[in-house]
Amino acid sequence: MLGIVRQKVGAKCINSSVKQSMPRTLDAARRFSSAAKQMTVRDALNSALDEEMSADPKVFLMGEEVGEYQGAYKITKGLLDKYGPERVRDTPITEAGFTGIGVGAAYYGLRPVVEFMTFNFSMQAIDHIINSAAKSNYMSAGQISVPIVFRGPNGAAAGVGAQHSQCYAAWYGSCPGLKVLAPYSAEDARGLLKAAIRDPDPVVFLENELLYGESFPISAEVLDSSFCLPIGKAKIELEGKDVTITAFSKMVGSALQAAEILSKEGISAEVINLRSIRPLDRDTINRSVRKTNRLVTVEEGYPQHGVGAEICASVIEESFGYLDAPVERIAGADVPMPYAANLERMAVPQVEDIVRAAKRACYRSVPKSATA
Repeated sequence: MLGIVRQKVGAKCINSSVKQSMPRTLDAARRFSSAAKQMTVRDALNSALDEEMSADPKVFLMGEEVGEYQGAYKITKGLLDKYGPERVRDTPITEAGFTGIGVGAAYYGLRPVVEFMTFNFSMQAIDHIINSAAKSNYMSAGQISVPIVFRGPNGAAAGVGAQHSQCYAAWYGSCPGLKVLAPYSAEDARGLLKAAIRDPDPVVFLENELLYGESFPISAEVLDSSFCLPIGKAKIELEGKDVTITAFSKMVGSALQAAEILSKEGISAEVINLRSIRPLDRDTINRSVRKTNRLVTVEEGYPQHGVGAEICASVIEESFGYLDAPVERIAGADVPMPYAANLERMAVPQVEDIVRAAKRACYRSVPKSATA
């Protein structure tokens, strides 16, 4: 019976992927016309966990304070009362310990969802995430599946210092065997978390603490319990013709704000919400650049070896002849996150940084000697 349910769910994911390819105007009209309510990212994540636990008894949660305290950020609120301590398990403060237990449970056929109070603490457990989870399917010639989700807040919050503010998208995005997702909206959070839990491979699910309380329009389709989003498919949040701006997680909101400012100055920006860091939707990015002829990448992480660097490399390799200007990368400062509020702001990309980069891209061209 569970197999039948799983097949139907998979079909729903495929259908969602087909819808992604619809013309943007039609897709936008359908989405916003059917928007029935607003939902916070926190509630979207909570509802996704609830529905997947209800649909599959193999799904269980574990981590620090996920049960009695209902989650450090209340993502797991109400789930202990509903599913009991066997499926919502509070753990000691030992990331290496409970992550190893989670990976072992996934070997056994269960579907653990492991919460890190912050992804900075996943460094304590990186041996199990990489060596025990990510590599096992390959090393066993496909005989071992590791259906586990590692989730929690990633990147900068506000005033939490260097050891709680790092973005790990590029770290985990470089590891074969992992899938790495980074939601922005409530729709992203619901659809991607459901897809992650249903996936047979280990998934790193990078949330953002500052987005938990933000509300987004959400449609009846997204609220359907069988809804999920395809892993590896980006979303064009805003169509444009002059410059492509790629972003993920909280930076999508900043990119959209920048696009609004640019539109008042006659620059039409296309904003791509990556959603998936690994696999990366290179096709959508390159199609957009071939239309706009310019690229700006935005991320909170460090600039060296970052997600933006990978995107730029992909565009140079596949669409160099279409570029009318050098690519622009906007990233966090190449320093550990400062604690002081004024320095913290300087270390994180701001809307005005994106606007300036887009203007630079639109107001200059690649010298002819570079394309000869």
